[in-house]
Amino acid sequence: MKTVGFAVAAAIALAGGAASAADFSAKYTKAPPPSPAAPAWDIAFGSGIMSDYVFRGVTQSNHNPSVTAYFEPRYNINPNLQLYAGSSFASVSLTNRAAAEVDIYGGVRPTFGPLALDLGVWGYLYPGGQCIDTVQGGGNLCPLGSNAFVNGNVMKKDVSFYEVYGKANYTFNDYFSLGGNLFYSPNFLNSGANGTYASVVGKVTAPSAWFGTSGVGAYVSGEFGRQWLGTSDTFYATTDFADYNTWNIGIGFTWEVFTLDLRYSDTDLSKGDCNAFTSDFRAAGTTFVTPINSTGVGSNWCASTFIAKLSADLTAATNLK
Repeated sequence: MKTVGFAVAAAIALAGGAASAADFSAKYTKAPPPSPAAPAWDIAFGSGIMSDYVFRGVTQSNHNPSVTAYFEPRYNINPNLQLYAGSSFASVSLTNRAAAEVDIYGGVRPTFGPLALDLGVWGYLYPGGQCIDTVQGGGNLCPLGSNAFVNGNVMKKDVSFYEVYGKANYTFNDYFSLGGNLFYSPNFLNSGANGTYASVVGKVTAPSAWFGTSGVGAYVSGEFGRQWLGTSDTFYATTDFADYNTWNIGIGFTWEVFTLDLRYSDTDLSKGDCNAFTSDFRAAGTTFVTPINSTGVGSNWCASTFIAKLSADLTAATNLK
């Protein structure tokens, strides 16, 4: 959020008695014009391509490349309070054959000096899905003739859901910031299970002097989070999904509007519990038995992965003057 700057004219002191015109002109310097106020309305937008779309440690693209884009109108009530709403898109590869994630979100961003908050609602939509069920009818939960996979995994046609969230970020100085996130959904991935995600994030930005006048910037950032999951509905056999930890760390380079982010991501979910949670259509094997994964099929969708992402981020007020 931009901060409106105000120029303060210097007071002119006249020492002693009356000053001559020559003296006055020598001492007086015209104040610079005030800086323009930040526009009330602004639009942020951008796009990116990544080697793997990972959401809280779990791949959404079957460990394949994904493209993404977003569009976010913003309204600045004042320099310390912003309203926003937006939409984003990402290509995915899910078991129910949904190929896109379309998000709609909105909220408010208040700032208090170095503390920035973000409170809002986020909806995740997955159009184009098909019901996948081994029962070919699924007790009226799927239409007759629904598809099935050899590994026995199932997924609803519609896995759309929403979350409410709160974020906080504290900027200590030009080089270091630390924050926390909290998300809650009453029906995570339309599974019937509630979901709560909490994480801490940190970022260290390199001094600009390191790169001279090149305009290049660099940072190191990381996140550690935990996903809590409740009990699914009968479609997923009333399963108590396993809670899990996830973490990532990476380095990024910026230039103009571009960012190249190189990141390592991982979770502590076993292959068996990952299969029960994700319904991975490529899961295989018979030895990954857990209390919630009796078939023994295992998934690597929650395994460690490396992510390279190139993105461009712009705002109308800054980049489209």
